[in-house]
Amino acid sequence: MELLPRDQIAFQRMLDTIRQVFERFGFLPVETPVMELSEVLLTKSGGETERQVYFVQSTGALGKSAESGGGEGLPELALRFDLTVPLARYVAEHEHDLAFPFRRYQMQRVYRGERAQRGRFREFYQCDIDVVGKDALSPRFDAEVPAVIAAVFERLAIGEFTIQLNHRKLLRGFFEGQGIEGEAQFAVLRELDKLDKRGEDAVRATLAGDGFGLSDEVIGRLMAFSKVRSQGHADALAKLHSLGTGTPLFEEGRDELRAILVQLQALGVAESRYALNLSIARGLDYYTGVVYETTLDAYPQIGSICSGGRYENLAGHYTRSKLPGVGISIGLTRLFFQLKDAGLVDTAESSVDVLVALLDDAGLAHALGLSQRLRAGGLNVETQLEPRKLAKQLQYADKAGIRFVVMRGEDEASRGVVAVKDLRRGEQFEVSEAELASILQVEREQLRTTGGHGR
Repeated sequence: MELLPRDQIAFQRMLDTIRQVFERFGFLPVETPVMELSEVLLTKSGGETERQVYFVQSTGALGKSAESGGGEGLPELALRFDLTVPLARYVAEHEHDLAFPFRRYQMQRVYRGERAQRGRFREFYQCDIDVVGKDALSPRFDAEVPAVIAAVFERLAIGEFTIQLNHRKLLRGFFEGQGIEGEAQFAVLRELDKLDKRGEDAVRATLAGDGFGLSDEVIGRLMAFSKVRSQGHADALAKLHSLGTGTPLFEEGRDELRAILVQLQALGVAESRYALNLSIARGLDYYTGVVYETTLDAYPQIGSICSGGRYENLAGHYTRSKLPGVGISIGLTRLFFQLKDAGLVDTAESSVDVLVALLDDAGLAHALGLSQRLRAGGLNVETQLEPRKLAKQLQYADKAGIRFVVMRGEDEASRGVVAVKDLRRGEQFEVSEAELASILQVEREQLRTTGGHGR
């Protein structure tokens, strides 16, 4: 995704906001190389992921391969397709140097060889947090993660949202109670995921067919279970209670989900921010506990804007240690594109606060000195280095999104003041040079807090 500067500023501010919230909750930054050994990246993946991976080989290696007659097989290096596999390698490699539970955030680009289409990109930012334990990790961390999600999207102010919760143990236990075991659980779940697209009648017919052969009674119970939704904290607890008794695994999942709801309330997360949705699965072979999906209430067509859950063993392929964890991921590039497309993100003002105008060459030394004093006062300043008509300079500042233009002609110089044009409010005022930096800072902050209404 390539953006014009003012949209890039808006995107960068979203990144900064997410980073600030992650750090506010005690997560530590991690970065991993964009390239990993292909054998590491593909350890936990199947053929579908392999087809999406970009493999990397240096020209030197290609030359040596040609000289030796070549040899087929996977290149040694590949571009990461997510941040989870690199995290697993990272934790396994640095296990003895990390403090557990290890609380990490990572905000970097990832690469997937997907077909380019509107809103989907081959290179995109993911913003992840994970809490990884050594041998065990308390379920209490499962409630902290949605509290982070709520804080992030409240700060981003992109509209009302709901964090939808389910629990894999609850799902698996319910399936077991219906006589659905092993791989059949995944197949049934995949069909239930098609309810919104295919409709209930089509899904019922498939589940009753030769591939599944489920009875009408079992299908009815599956449909009813997958439609369970809650509104409000008390309703969520009541819906859990109304599910009736189940297998030991079912009861374990319900108890953990109930504890998460209680802890969310203790954390002060508004009850409108979370709800049960017992149709969520998030990949049967990876997640083992609670799963999360976050959606914008007014834009359900955008889909999940943040998802994740609990997993049993992050790095089982790379170390003998058991490293359970819980985490979430925000695909920020795609989210930003969709928000921009829906009109939920405005083009930002420039990161430049002030343009110091230049009316003639004689004023250059003063303009340069004034610019330096404003920078020392905490403002971002661009200096006009070639004189041109004032109207052209004002037009340039407006198009570039620069709010303030500072001007000093002969009259202002004789009185020891400068003129300031506020392009957002359409006002012009005079101020002494000694007070200029502090006045502009106050004006900048007032506009941000009032949304540009009045002075």
